[in-house]
Amino acid sequence: MNPSSPVRPEPGRWPKLEAALTVVNRDIRATLPDQDALVLMSTWDPSWDPALRDATEPEQVYVAMPDGRWQGNAVNRYDPEPDDPREPDDEETVLALVAEAAQETLMELRWQVWPVCREHRLGMYARPPGTTADWYRGEPHAAGPPVWWCRGGRDGPHDVRPVGELASALPGKERRELRRRERRERGRRGEGKPGGRRQGPPGP
Repeated sequence: MNPSSPVRPEPGRWPKLEAALTVVNRDIRATLPDQDALVLMSTWDPSWDPALRDATEPEQVYVAMPDGRWQGNAVNRYDPEPDDPREPDDEETVLALVAEAAQETLMELRWQVWPVCREHRLGMYARPPGTTADWYRGEPHAAGPPVWWCRGGRDGPHDVRPVGELASALPGKERRELRRRERRERGRRGEGKPGGRRQGPPGP
């Protein structure tokens, strides 16, 4: 294994990052129907022998396209101290980091703005809820699950939807089409069929 070749981390190695990316991928599926789900890519593989692992830089994890390409910074701690957690402590921070990383990868590699506020046709940003135009990271009174924030027009900035819930902002026709796509995908995976897997309770 070449240490310069990124790999997909084994499932469960980065549980908080994996959970956050699942949430962000819901927004991608809702707003970019032609885009497959993003993945995590790592610069380090636990299967490497110790000598090879010791020769590499500390593990870095990125949010990437399915083919392994990414743009932007890593979403894990770089070279943490022995007692530091490998992932950020709280889920809100992790979700914001992953949303921003996904946004940068999509915008740079697809050459398009994502996500876009339907009301103002402007790009949105992952922020704590209720922030103003002059918000800065680390602001002491800004807290809560991240939302997609739009700078807005004359009426000022506004929170569009929580990260992971952009499907609820779609017009009715597009929401119905999204549900049809999801049913087709579940059908291809064998979910909801006799002997297949099913997630969640049956519909009405």
